[in-house]
Amino acid sequence: MSTPEILKQALSTVIDPELRRPITELNMVESATMDGGTAVVKVLLTIAGCPLRSTIEADVHRAVAGLDGVDAVQVQLGVMSPEQRQALRDSLASRRTPFSDPQSLTRVIAVASGKGGVGKSSITVNLAAAMATQGLKVGLIDADVHGFSIPALMGITQNPTRVDDMILPPVAHGVKVISIGMFLDSNQPVIWRGPMLHRALEQFLSDVYFGDLDILLLDLPPGTGDIAISVSQLLPNSELLVITTPQSTATQVAERAGTIALQTKQKVIGVVENMSFLRLPDGSRMEIFGSGGGQILSTSLAGQLGYPTPLMAQIPLEETLRSGSDSGVPVVLTAPDSAVGQALTELAAQLTRRPRGLSGKSLPLSL
Repeated sequence: MSTPEILKQALSTVIDPELRRPITELNMVESATMDGGTAVVKVLLTIAGCPLRSTIEADVHRAVAGLDGVDAVQVQLGVMSPEQRQALRDSLASRRTPFSDPQSLTRVIAVASGKGGVGKSSITVNLAAAMATQGLKVGLIDADVHGFSIPALMGITQNPTRVDDMILPPVAHGVKVISIGMFLDSNQPVIWRGPMLHRALEQFLSDVYFGDLDILLLDLPPGTGDIAISVSQLLPNSELLVITTPQSTATQVAERAGTIALQTKQKVIGVVENMSFLRLPDGSRMEIFGSGGGQILSTSLAGQLGYPTPLMAQIPLEETLRSGSDSGVPVVLTAPDSAVGQALTELAAQLTRRPRGLSGKSLPLSL
């Protein structure tokens, strides 16, 4: 191979931190040449204020510096022209996974609860992080517009990057994440009615570039309001995972969140009982919020929906889950060997055991 080809091959290992594809594939490498022992690489950023320019520069330097004959690396950063950005958008748009398409291979799981305070968002971010560690391509939408919490739970402080009318979601712990909280200047309240909420979710699905995902998770607001209805309309193939606590009142309210599937025609894939028990130093269990609520909910939903809705996990109450949430690093990453970390990792494994494939999909064939 010629010297430019060798450099391009090395640069193909550099992954754009937002688009999650090689910079060579995205046509971000304008030139790569040798000047004596110095490799000179010119990279075109998508926008002038790219927040991750230093990351790209460092990755390019690292990819080229180890090549034979390279004594120094000079990285020159430029900016794409409007025409180049348009070509990039067109190439990405052609690869967007249409999540609402019945033939989409992306599994969409909406995490629901009847009431707030049952740990639904904490479970959602841990499932996303655990699935990403399994090597899956995972997206996460914070659909709780009024009570958004996902950015803090995932430790995200940067804003999404805009490439004209396309939004690139920040990536945290290997998960592409979008939330209305990323577009606000401070912790201001969002005071919107139904049509605005529907439009926000619609834009998250159409304007945000997630790429080709294996799993798309949605953190729904509690209850059976506008967003729950919008999800069923915009993502008719989505499935519901219902979160409750052992408490009887929480179980009764969570049942409503599950039986909404009778009207929306979604499938409830299972029930998760959070805060099931507290493990004491002597090894015994203290059931602070009672017991049996998750199984009661599972049995009740199965009877009403007409198919099994298993109790998929009983998540213990541990301080490590709370501290991980406060620090913005899910407990499945900070304490994977803890009881709560193991329970959440196993739950993620259960949800991903159904392989991604073409089974049951119609294929376009031509003679």
